[in-house]
Amino acid sequence: MRRMNAQANLLIVDDDASVRSMLTEYLGGHGYAVRQAGDGNSMRQAIDDALPDLILLDLRLPGEDGLTLARFLRERYDVGIIMVTASSDIVDRVVGLEMGADDYIAKPFDPRELLARIKSVMRRMQARESAPAAATPEPQTAAANGRQRFGRCEIDMAARRMFDLATEGQEVAITAMEYDLIRVFLANPNRVLSRDQLLMHTRNREWEPFDRSIDIRIGRLRRKVEADPDAEPRSIRTVRNAGYMYVP
Repeated sequence: MRRMNAQANLLIVDDDASVRSMLTEYLGGHGYAVRQAGDGNSMRQAIDDALPDLILLDLRLPGEDGLTLARFLRERYDVGIIMVTASSDIVDRVVGLEMGADDYIAKPFDPRELLARIKSVMRRMQARESAPAAATPEPQTAAANGRQRFGRCEIDMAARRMFDLATEGQEVAITAMEYDLIRVFLANPNRVLSRDQLLMHTRNREWEPFDRSIDIRIGRLRRKVEADPDAEPRSIRTVRNAGYMYVP
């Protein structure tokens, strides 16, 4: 169970020692146990010592950047991720979310806003863990850990890999977010899923007005799985003013 009290553990990954020090003091004063890391290697060491509940991950880091590290984290750990970036470019934010981040905040930021975002991500993660099993749909068939057809592709659910049947089984690269979308769609065939539901079941994020990141992700996934990517979608259909529906 995620902790919302003084025992909650945070890991700050930022190459700026002054930023790490300021955030450690501020967040520590609000009841969090805070550790620091200046790069990807020290982040891995900190995780090996103790897995945090949430990681504040700077986008621009020496060596491995924050996007690479976010993908590494999402593929291996159930941990909250907030991307911290000095860039105001929406592309960086969308890519960060696609790599698995739960939220983002742009520098310079008010520490009070960061604290609010930390609390919000922690609440969502706690809510998902405490919800009944039925609240997060999972495939219930014998093929849940085997191979399942999805559009023109076949998904190896256990290996989290996708193969294009139209090209004699050539593997198609998919992100962690795309795999999670596929998993949710397979569990809910012929059912309309709102943007809010898709975000909550994949990255524990609630949809916000004007947040079109889920549409971008669906568009990219369609290009990989639709029989004719240039025609009207047949596998992942748009339901106007409602969301998306997977049609086997």
